[in-house]
Amino acid sequence: MLTRTHLSPSSGFAPTHEVRNQAQPASGFNAFTGDAVLSAAIARDAPWAAARCAALGAVAGDEAVQELARLANRHLPELQTHDRFGNRVDWVEFHPAWHQLMALAWQHEVPNLSWRTNESNGHLARAVLSYLWNQVEQGTACPTGMAYACLPGFEAEPALAIWAEKARGTSYEFSRREVADKPSVVIGYAMTEKQGGSDLRETQTTATFAGTHDYHGATAHWYQLTGHKWFCSVPQADGFFTLAKVDGGVTCFFLPRTLPDGSHNRFAVQRLKDKAGNRSNASSEVEYQGTLAIRVGEEGHGIREILSHAHLTRLDFAVGSAGLMRQSLTLALRHTGTRNAFGSRIAERPMMVQVLADMAVEVEAATLMALRVARATDGMQTSEHERLLARVATPAAKFFNCSRAPSIAYEALQCHGGNGFIEENPMARLYREAPLNSVWEGTANMMCMDVRRALQRDAGCVDALFAELVPLAGQHARFDALVAQTQRLVRDGLEDEYLARPMTEAIARVLQGAELLRHSPAEVGDAFLATRSGAIGSGWGVHYGTWQNAGSQPAARRIVQRAAVQ
Repeated sequence: MLTRTHLSPSSGFAPTHEVRNQAQPASGFNAFTGDAVLSAAIARDAPWAAARCAALGAVAGDEAVQELARLANRHLPELQTHDRFGNRVDWVEFHPAWHQLMALAWQHEVPNLSWRTNESNGHLARAVLSYLWNQVEQGTACPTGMAYACLPGFEAEPALAIWAEKARGTSYEFSRREVADKPSVVIGYAMTEKQGGSDLRETQTTATFAGTHDYHGATAHWYQLTGHKWFCSVPQADGFFTLAKVDGGVTCFFLPRTLPDGSHNRFAVQRLKDKAGNRSNASSEVEYQGTLAIRVGEEGHGIREILSHAHLTRLDFAVGSAGLMRQSLTLALRHTGTRNAFGSRIAERPMMVQVLADMAVEVEAATLMALRVARATDGMQTSEHERLLARVATPAAKFFNCSRAPSIAYEALQCHGGNGFIEENPMARLYREAPLNSVWEGTANMMCMDVRRALQRDAGCVDALFAELVPLAGQHARFDALVAQTQRLVRDGLEDEYLARPMTEAIARVLQGAELLRHSPAEVGDAFLATRSGAIGSGWGVHYGTWQNAGSQPAARRIVQRAAVQ
């Protein structure tokens, strides 16, 4: 007869095995102070922001915050079209974890540090915060990025001065109160329509003039909008930038969800998108039915107006993808560094050393390129070189980092084995998240077209790109060869759109190589140029960890050590 004495007294079940050799979770670290690349960048270019970055770095490594990220993705947003009395409300409900994360992001100035500081290199400092926040939870990185990009639009329209003020706030509030009553605001964008996709010229939503009225002490030109939007990001936001046609001309508008009298604007949320990743964040389809909006800029100049925001959103996606790559690498390093296989730590196995080192080189290159674009953004108003470089480097960095992020996430998942494919492990969420940035704010082909357009329209962009590389001439033979190859591809790519992708990839790689030569140890730069320079016989396969002539195993181990969060 079975009795309690046959059972394990500690578990209440028959003893079958002892749980051991499980990898430690990646928590209890500071993602800023422990990151050699990131902390050095702030020390060089924005030392005034070091304390802010360290504070957020501690948040990124905090186990309780990581649990908030898990909960926000486990309990998805829910659309509430009507209240219990039958009134139309068009609102979205979230798990409390989402709001806690949003409050942390706003508290740490992730959406707006660049607009709040008078110190130098505010965009770069804010980019580091965004990089860190993308290691916390990428769904909330969508509203932080849009809040960052909205300031140029608000400052271009005097009637929206109150929104510019509130966009600088640091106290997150989830409510439908009117803008004047809120400490800060969340901003969304609704551009894409069913028939047009990325081609905003195909906008079918129409707008008719509704009158000129006072709006918080300024004159606003109000219009009524009728139409639909196929993708509306953050439909619970306080207001949205959107596009509609006025007499056939695409025009930019700002649409407040709550009107000055406290009533709710006509903004019908049709459904929430069921997305492969970015699941904590609500994306939706919306309908305008006589919806009131304020014109931003001149009639018919809407695409030009909205493109003034796009530089910042594209920069943020390049930064965010680099941050996601860094988080994937951190998870891979922690898993392989704390789990044994075949008699040693997984991270000590020779093949794994090469895989981790190869990934670390890719992440460092992506990070430095994104931060270089952020620094160029800081200089756009004072330096013609920085303005021209930013014009071509921003879409190139967005294209390349966003396209490379899935490969790093895939390889990091491989480092975890089957454990990485289980939803309890954050690696599975990163794997689903990784492709998203490449299709937001323009797909890869759209970015390559934009790079080509910039180079064609302004020869100064070509000059600025290669002037950036001149100080490094003669320092490394492979880098010189990469520069020559890039010059050839730029020349050929300007002649033939067919070559726009290899041209843009070469531009991204040469910018990465330049930043590595400037700021990284020689063995990192050497490994990058030995494998990524594109030279014949470079000895790099199509997968990570396939170096043939990129240095010794001891050098690879030192690269891995550099990448580990200390």
